[in-house]
Amino acid sequence: MAVDDYAFGRITIAGRVYTKDVLLLSDGVHSPWWRKEGHSLDPGDLEGVLADPPEVLVIGTGYYGNMDVPEKTLKALRDKGIEPRVARTTQAVEELNRLMGDSARIAAALHLTC
Repeated sequence: MAVDDYAFGRITIAGRVYTKDVLLLSDGVHSPWWRKEGHSLDPGDLEGVLADPPEVLVIGTGYYGNMDVPEKTLKALRDKGIEPRVARTTQAVEELNRLMGDSARIAAALHLTC
């Protein structure tokens, strides 16, 4: 599912606008997506991703990149065979859309604001 547009605090996916953080999984868009600690990504925040592991998880850390992705989270993903790709959300959206043309199973976790 490609992203049509992204700007600070707002993302459009398949023509629908979301103003809360989103998870894009094989079964669709999940929003709002909440984390235990707002600006830190814990493995527990990715239960839906870990339950049905994609090959690649694109992680958007916010417009300014303020969401931290600790090593323990990256390790939990790699241990499940998931390749994490972490970037500010603007670049993460570009990467996600680029990857959509590949045959790999792709998921995304996108923080929309700071």
